[in-house]
Amino acid sequence: MTQVPVNSTPPILDIKNLKTYFFTERSTVRSVDGVSFSLPRKSTLGIVGESGCGKSVTAMSIMRLIQSPPGKIVEGEINLHSQKTGKVTDIAKLDPRGPEMRNIRGGEIAIIFQEPMMSLNPLYTVGDQIAEAVEIHQKVKHKEALDRALEMLTKVQISAPKQRLNEYPHQMSGGMRQRVMIALALSCNPSILIADEPTTALDVTVQSQILDLMTDLQNDFDASIIIITHNLGVVSQMADHVAVMYLGKIVEFAETRALFHDALHPYTVGLLNSVPVLGRKEKKNLEPIKGIVPMPTDIIPGCAFAPRCPHAMKICHEQKPVLREVHPGHTAACWLYEGA
Repeated sequence: MTQVPVNSTPPILDIKNLKTYFFTERSTVRSVDGVSFSLPRKSTLGIVGESGCGKSVTAMSIMRLIQSPPGKIVEGEINLHSQKTGKVTDIAKLDPRGPEMRNIRGGEIAIIFQEPMMSLNPLYTVGDQIAEAVEIHQKVKHKEALDRALEMLTKVQISAPKQRLNEYPHQMSGGMRQRVMIALALSCNPSILIADEPTTALDVTVQSQILDLMTDLQNDFDASIIIITHNLGVVSQMADHVAVMYLGKIVEFAETRALFHDALHPYTVGLLNSVPVLGRKEKKNLEPIKGIVPMPTDIIPGCAFAPRCPHAMKICHEQKPVLREVHPGHTAACWLYEGA
């Protein structure tokens, strides 16, 4: 598996040939099937693709939140280069319920989920939930932890932060709850923030506010961000680099500007052509990608996108392409670029 190049900056996270499968009585679901990438410090990586391509399972694998059984990391490395301890730890080899992983989860790497109401405890006030995380990871008393909770609610620009400390999640709007999730995630100064579809359930105005907030907080906390989304507009606004996933694999990787201006893989081109662009002078009909995504249980001898690809050749149905560098820093897994 070719390693996705980013740049010479020492990465804070280095993932090599990650495979996460789900085993059922009838079949094996290959949700993540050989993913490799590096995340530089203080940068933002966007991971995009259709539903079911493995984006969220990649995030859950990094956090070691895959339910086992039926899920299991069967191969690969997730190397965390800790800014706090200076150690390099292969997260894939840790006990998901062990103390070392619990310290990493929240302390080194934090995650913001798509729906805050599924993540926030409805029985506890917002202040107590943030304070609990601070007490666990910072080893401070409850009063000091509550002060930190108030500080974080202020940083995420939530209205009346002192009042919100004593409120429950159901008393807040969707945008407020998402701000609480960001405050909770950043309360222990993690080095990496994973945002899994952080704006999907929000209206457009609130989406923009949340994205601007995440960018501002990234600068304040010197954090690296992995943002997982199907929204290419979010990626163009936030990400330094983009990884395009299809059926458990990365099929293209590039700097954001390069990918939007010179997409290489036919799947990436299809994604871009299916999105409306405001202000475009020439009239252009949207072009949906034909066909459907294969099942992750299917055994496909060649390129998984070949049945839907307008450029498919004989070799595409027979052999799997690997990521190869087509332009400096721009890779694609496609037989169109054989010999590049």
